Formats: sequence, structure tokens, C-alpha cells
Amino acid sequence: MPTPRPRPHRKVAIVGISLSDTGRVDEATPHALHAQAARRALADSGLDRRLIDGFASAGLGTLAPVEVAEYLGLRPTWVDSTSVGGSTWEVMAAHAADAIAAGHANAVLLVYGSTARADIKARRRTSNLSFGARGPLQFEVPYGHTLVSKYAMAARRHMHEYGTTLEQLAQVAVQARANAATNPDAMYRDPITVDEVLSGPLIADPFTKLHCCIRSDGGCAVLMVAEEYVPDSAKAPVWVLGAGTAVSHTTMSEWEDFTVSPAAVSGRLAFERAGVRPADIDLAEIYDAFTYMTLVTLEDLGFCAKGEGGSYVEKGRLLRDGELPVNTDGGGLSACHPGMRGLFLLVEAVRQLRGEAGEGQVRKAGGRLPELAVASGTGGWFCSSGTVVLGRNN
Repeated sequence: MPTPRPRPHRKVAIVGISLSDTGRVDEATPHALHAQAARRALADSGLDRRLIDGFASAGLGTLAPVEVAEYLGLRPTWVDSTSVGGSTWEVMAAHAADAIAAGHANAVLLVYGSTARADIKARRRTSNLSFGARGPLQFEVPYGHTLVSKYAMAARRHMHEYGTTLEQLAQVAVQARANAATNPDAMYRDPITVDEVLSGPLIADPFTKLHCCIRSDGGCAVLMVAEEYVPDSAKAPVWVLGAGTAVSHTTMSEWEDFTVSPAAVSGRLAFERAGVRPADIDLAEIYDAFTYMTLVTLEDLGFCAKGEGGSYVEKGRLLRDGELPVNTDGGGLSACHPGMRGLFLLVEAVRQLRGEAGEGQVRKAGGRLPELAVASGTGGWFCSSGTVVLGRNN
């Protein structure tokens, strides 16, 4: 008897999440971290691995995700290898949700793993200063315009346009570190002050070392399934309510406004499709390779008006018990940043909505668990954005 076709427009839930070993992992390969994260996410879901018919991976292998799927012993009939930098995983989640809703896949595994830190320590690779010198980038590379300096230049423009201060940018790092203090998996947990951020070694004006993300090892995985598999899962589902994607530029000369990121588009689309407003969101997981990314993304997602990000991040608003908890695990500035961090945003958002964050758990009035979260990833140098709205109720 033929298998009945899945009903289209199905609801989609995340039922499995995990981290691999993270932080300082000197004895594992990236493939091993992929496998460790995948096994743990599947165990977390309680579902049979034979249900997985979709697979998404980027950043590893000659034919990603074919090579990684083979390593994991999977033979998916739906695959995604989208690679748009740090926002890759939110974009992939949007693609996977559409595929599941349309009946093109039933269970999609998203997985990532990197030994970025260990490789540098072992001199297997060098630090990334640029993304190459081919294509449009050839017109910038001769001027020594590095990845970090592109973000720094955008931050300086925001400071010029709106009076944003170094102290305000430093508050992003200080509050991220405070959130990391309750996360046992965070790489750095000791508190820092605004003065310590400002007095650190200069990396690219105006960024000092603590304005920049850490470099770590690690991986994670997320399992997304159609609604009919939710009753068989071991954990309460977290529903994908809406998602949006957008791209902006690759050469800085084609970026119309350095103070507006593509999250202004992806966020609007995600909230519209989820049927919610920024004011409804209980916590936000935002890509934070640099402090300015957090600040400008908060503006572009609509949590504050354009130009008001500096004043918004003051007074502890981003802390776990603040007005809008942001990067509750400590983010890329303190917890982990093994290359493309976007998938970690989804993992942390799900942990919070499930109530599994331990001492770092966000609570609403009366001790209630949060209902809605947003994960927004940024890729390249504000080149791409993916935003996903998640909820405990569908």
C-alpha cells in the first residue's frame, strides 16, 4: 500500500536540541562534533533516527551537506546547504519549516560543528581577516579592509549619526558576560566592567578586544518535525511561528545605510508571519560577533526606534531579569563562538522556552516561563539576516 501523502500546511515544531562539547575542545574533529551534537539532539527528542528525511549543514566538507550526512549515516531526501555566514541557520530553519509545512520533508536535522579555536592553537589554520579577494571583494581588499574593520566602520557611522557612545556599546559586552555567569557551558563567566571593556587592546577602532566575540570550539543541533510527530517526542514542542530572510550587500559601497542591517527586513517578515509584535517577545537571541551587532539589530527588529539603541541597552535591559533578556547564555561575546554561531541562537531560545536553562532561566511575572522568543542571525558584515519567531503555544 502506498504511503499517504503528508497533509500540506502542517505546523512545525522543534522537538530536539543539543550542544556538543564546547569551549576548549582540543581532541575532537569537526565531524566528531557534528556527530556528537546530532546524537544528543536525537536523544533529546526521543524519536527514531529513521524519521529523519531532511538534513541541513554548511561550512564543512567538499560537498556539504552530502559529506556530513554520509558521516552521520543519513540518506536524506531533502537537503539544504545554504551558506550565508552567521545567519545560515536561521535561513535554513526557515527553509526547513517551509519544506515540512508543504509535505516535502517530515523531520529535518540542522547540525553544526567547528574546531575554530583548536585549529588556530595547533596552527592548522590562521585567523580570518577577510573572505577572499575574488569577485566584487577585489575592489576592497587592496585597501586592507578586514572583516572586523567593516563592522567597526559601521559602528562609527552609528556613533556619528546618533551620538551612540563607546560606553553604551560596552554595556552590551558587560551584560552578555553577566548572563554567561549562570551558564555552566559558557567559556568566560567572570564579570567585566565598562572600564575594562574600554581599556582593552584596540582591535579595530572603536572596538577593543571585549567588543569582539570570543573564539571557541563546539557544535550544536536542532531537530524540526511536522506536527504529527510531536505526540511521540520526549519533550514539549517549541513551535516555529514565523520566519523571514533578507540579504543586503557584499561590497560596503553598495550598502545604502551603515546604520540599518538586513534584520530590518527579515524581522518585519518574521513578526508579520507569526502574527506577533516585538512588544510581545519575552527574550531575544541575537547574533553578536561584535557589540554593535546587538545594538543595531535591536533597533532593526523594532525593540526600540532607529538611533535609540545606545540608550536602550543601558540600565540592564539585556540582563536575564531585564526588560528584554538578550543572549541569555552569554552569546558569542562570552559563551561560545565557533565560527558560524546562528544555530546556537535557536538552541538557547528553545532551552529558555522549555524552562531548561537552570540558573539562567528567564522568568516572567509570577515565575511563569516565557511564551515567545526571537532568534535573529546576521551573516557576513551585515550582508544577510534570518529571523525566526518561536513559541510554546502554536
